[in-house]
Amino acid sequence: MERRSFVKQSAIVSASFFITKDLLAKDKGSVYGHNGMRYRMDNAWSKADPKINPVNDCHEMVQDAKGRILLLTNETKNNVLIYNKSGKLLTTWGHDFPGAHGLTLVNENGTEFLFITDTVKHQVYKTTIDGKLLMTIDVPLETGVYKKAEEFVPTETAVDTNGDFFIADGYGAQYITHYDKDGKLKNFFGGKGEGDEHLDNAHGIVIDRRNSTPTLLITDRTRNCFKRFSMDGKLIEIIKLPGACVCRPVIKGDHLYAAVLRSPNLGAENSGFTTILDKDNKVVSNIGGTEPIYKDGILQPMAQAEKIFLNPHDVCVDNDENLYVAQWASGKVYPYKFTRV
Repeated sequence: MERRSFVKQSAIVSASFFITKDLLAKDKGSVYGHNGMRYRMDNAWSKADPKINPVNDCHEMVQDAKGRILLLTNETKNNVLIYNKSGKLLTTWGHDFPGAHGLTLVNENGTEFLFITDTVKHQVYKTTIDGKLLMTIDVPLETGVYKKAEEFVPTETAVDTNGDFFIADGYGAQYITHYDKDGKLKNFFGGKGEGDEHLDNAHGIVIDRRNSTPTLLITDRTRNCFKRFSMDGKLIEIIKLPGACVCRPVIKGDHLYAAVLRSPNLGAENSGFTTILDKDNKVVSNIGGTEPIYKDGILQPMAQAEKIFLNPHDVCVDNDENLYVAQWASGKVYPYKFTRV
């Protein structure tokens, strides 16, 4: 499902209402979460001035080797905002990504680079950390499944240790395309369909190295789950998350973090929360969501419990295990910080 198929004008109105009523009040003390994964909220973390450095949708965030927090927004006055961990805005760059969506950081032999997906321009870009363009990936017509650029709406990338990278076409034809470090297509799999090996709203992708054999974790947001594939595209496992329309999977240490855009389905506006899974894929904490409950080993449906978010879109975990949550279609709010307690 593409965003434009479920976004309604009422989302803007209702978002503005909740922002005014609930979210603009500074909250630097409330604690959220469960089972030892609890966090103190600061929704005034960002010190940026919206008149000077505005955001539209705050899509994704990463932390670089210097400890800085990089935020990607589709506001072309400043596509990339770079903060310190205290929320001070250090610098900005970027005016050319009207559909800026996915932000992935990769370290190549001690030098960091970014991969940015643009859902409006139907392209993926590799850049330096300060914005110099190094590579552009267009619609992969050579697959035979795309006839025009508009069918390719990439949402996320994941980069392997050898420089190979994978692109998730989460708002387009739902394929995962695999490239070598130079941008040559090597493989593709997935695509929209009814079987478990297919994907619907393949919003995010990450390489999971928590076990001895690396695998791909891919979002199937419409079906409330993550799917694990081998590196060559064979389905291995389905991690069911009932009630959670999850965004990209984010791995830090043994845990898996994800923003839940909406619950229980994509039509339920302003109903998001953030979820945390352990190394056994068991949900251990929900920030702003109901406490995770298992009955006979089966996770029961989850839902928003406290309206601290509207439509969260990504989670960044810093080197102190604090969280930063970016939101989409949520009144142009800056990210919130959650300090581990």
